[in-house]
Amino acid sequence: MTTEAIPSAAAVPPVGAAAALAVHGLTVRFGDLAAVEDVGIAFAPGRIHAVVGQNGAGKTTFARAVMGLVRPAAGSVELAGRTLPPGDVVAARAAGIDMVHQSFALPPTFTVAEALELFVPAPGPVYRRSTMEARWERVLRDAGIEASPRARIRDLPIETLQALEIVRALAGRPSLLILDEPTAVLPPPAIERLFARLAAIRATGVTILIVLHKVREVLELADTVSVLRHGRLVLPPTPASELTPARLGHLIVGSDATAAAAAVAEADAIEEAVAGAPHHAADAVPVLRVSGASTAAAAAEAPLRDVSLEIRPGEIVGIAAVEGNGQRALVRAVVGLDTLSAGRLEIDGADVTRAETLERRRRGLRAIPFDRNSEGVSATSSLWENVTIGELLRPAPGRRFVTPGRLRARATEALDAWNVRYGSVDQRAGELSGGNIQRLIFSRELGADARLVVAAQPTRGLDLAATAFVRETLRDLRDRDAGILLVSSDLDELFECSDRIVVLLGGAVAAEFRSPFSLAAVGAAMVGATEPGR
Repeated sequence: MTTEAIPSAAAVPPVGAAAALAVHGLTVRFGDLAAVEDVGIAFAPGRIHAVVGQNGAGKTTFARAVMGLVRPAAGSVELAGRTLPPGDVVAARAAGIDMVHQSFALPPTFTVAEALELFVPAPGPVYRRSTMEARWERVLRDAGIEASPRARIRDLPIETLQALEIVRALAGRPSLLILDEPTAVLPPPAIERLFARLAAIRATGVTILIVLHKVREVLELADTVSVLRHGRLVLPPTPASELTPARLGHLIVGSDATAAAAAVAEADAIEEAVAGAPHHAADAVPVLRVSGASTAAAAAEAPLRDVSLEIRPGEIVGIAAVEGNGQRALVRAVVGLDTLSAGRLEIDGADVTRAETLERRRRGLRAIPFDRNSEGVSATSSLWENVTIGELLRPAPGRRFVTPGRLRARATEALDAWNVRYGSVDQRAGELSGGNIQRLIFSRELGADARLVVAAQPTRGLDLAATAFVRETLRDLRDRDAGILLVSSDLDELFECSDRIVVLLGGAVAAEFRSPFSLAAVGAAMVGATEPGR
């Protein structure tokens, strides 16, 4: 497979007067790392434009530079022919640009009306709470969002939070709306509703710039597709109708044959993946046994209610559930962040119900958290500290001292093995892209010493090649007799990787299925219309 030529800015078609957004020679650097380099591109008005690429390709940095959140080292941004001051988010918003980020911005302790009013206040110095709530109630009703203006942000499901973020962005009447990985936090039915909402927004004349990872989503939603690779533009806006999944996958990954094969495989629809014969011995002691587990009530998540399940060595058990039905409570209970109000937890036959998280980790527990930024890394600590914290907590037998030099070398080896794109192991973790932060977590957690892996949304926000690599790594760990608890909103992922699937509904086990899995049966169980399991 030949390598695609990377065009220079001069090779990009000239910007037309009718462009909604035009970028000229945009370059963004973080130290010695060029996140975006010499990008020139123009987007037509009133269309949905997808910007795609692997993790670290520069997609989010490009979007943030357009929004004025990042000051470029060179280049300019024009909105409808007007040059915007670089790195000035206030000016960008005033000109008609707004952005919905991966990490939601609405304050969790505010009510819906308070949060929206904070960003888009009504004109005039004085208002009443009742007037404010009535105003936003009308906006929510017109947008088709079933949420009370008096509800607390922290109590709302993920799909509603994202819909509110879009309402917040649109309230200022932007001509350009940017969305960064909006599908990463949504289950499949919610993605369909999001796409319908974006199509309706496009129909009003708003230009949409959307960062996406999945080939199928890109080709389903976008009018045009642009590809970034290693910070450079390799495909200017091209009609999605002119691209095949294989062609787009190759453009994204370039000459990496392994990644290209993964991209093409991801592009093919997975209807019913067959996991094959069990990989575990039926009489083996379970790596994880949860018996009658219950937890205290939580604000936005159903507590566990008498949950029992087992994972044997060499087995992947998937957890399928609509957001808020107890999957977070289960993960927190297993890793030791929450205490059971009733029931028992065992790892390899040892009672760990009251054990601290560190003791569970000593027994081989490893975890990929739901929120990589707040739960998975210390954003202000260096990469080497984030990667090697486990060695500081669990020194090797007979080793009393560790040196920073040795830890830096260990971190470099681990980061490189997971293809993390970084400048120096001394840089802060918060400087990495979201996908590279996820890879950092994998480099720390998915080692040969893992006995029980709790993987919560492990491929959320990852590119095609990284997604394939993670899934293959989980299967490799299973084949080495580790037990895997896989929590994912991606049913394709659950069907492809799992030996069994347990459905949670309202914090209780609603159904259990064995491969081959039925999409209709699993989907029905997730919403309470349970079909018989297999």
